[in-house]
Amino acid sequence: MPGSSVSLSSTSELPLVSIVALCHNHAPFVREALDSIRSQTYPNLEVWLVDDASTDGSPVILQEYAAQNPTWHLLLLPENVGNCRAFNAAFWQSTGLFVIDFATDDVLLPERVAEQVAVFAAAALTVGVVYSNAELMAEDGRLLGRHHRPDGPGQLKPRPASGWVFAEVLRRYFISTPTMMMRRACLESLGGYDETLAYEDFDFWVRASRDWQFLYLDAVTTRKRKHPRSMSSRAYQPHDPYLASTIRVCEKALALQRTPDERAALATRLRWEMRQALRRGRFPEALALFALLRHTTRPTVLDLALALGSRLARLG
Repeated sequence: MPGSSVSLSSTSELPLVSIVALCHNHAPFVREALDSIRSQTYPNLEVWLVDDASTDGSPVILQEYAAQNPTWHLLLLPENVGNCRAFNAAFWQSTGLFVIDFATDDVLLPERVAEQVAVFAAAALTVGVVYSNAELMAEDGRLLGRHHRPDGPGQLKPRPASGWVFAEVLRRYFISTPTMMMRRACLESLGGYDETLAYEDFDFWVRASRDWQFLYLDAVTTRKRKHPRSMSSRAYQPHDPYLASTIRVCEKALALQRTPDERAALATRLRWEMRQALRRGRFPEALALFALLRHTTRPTVLDLALALGSRLARLG
């Protein structure tokens, strides 16, 4: 992999940035989202509008914006295929040096693209992701605070991490997914998103951070909307598909880990996920996570007790 620094500011043309705007039943929010693309101060953008078989009138709005912006590309998918496949459908046709996966219930602040391209310009070619802080907003647009919140003098919670962050992404959640700008070469090296999974971010973090560095930009670049229909609000609920995907990502992480610290970080993740599964009565999934845990560390008495409880509850 390349490891030298590059200065994009010395080139005669600004690098192209592809924004893949994914929509599924975002009709109340999509105009604000698309207007935020048009408000970017960065001029060299390639925009892909992707509708994942919405049933709420979103396609009509996307068609309107595509007609108003002739350089934008429009993909109206005939059936719902999920975030990973919908994103890949546009990504593999896009050409930008950098890529943003943009859900159309969120909002990009005007300097978002320019600020992140500037960080990449000053970074080594081993940097695959630049992420930042985000403002959280309610369904009606009210601001609710920030993803990275002040936590003592000069400290943020969750604490951002930069550099080689593989162990950190195993150990804890700290990245606000909508704030990420990804290097095209990083995504291409992974084969895009894994289309067998129900969601993309944890899998992307694990696979990308094995061979690529992540950098945190200490700025608010994005507004992330919190509402009952968002993917994060449905995680761990009965019959949701996300926990099975999480288990699959943990299996990948087990194969990718190389050091005692990485193995310990994965054990921390597995214990946390196992407890989430137990709290919601997902006993088969809790046992699957326990089975993975046994490959990372010697189970504690509490681990064994929780696994036994899961077996008994499953039999009952």
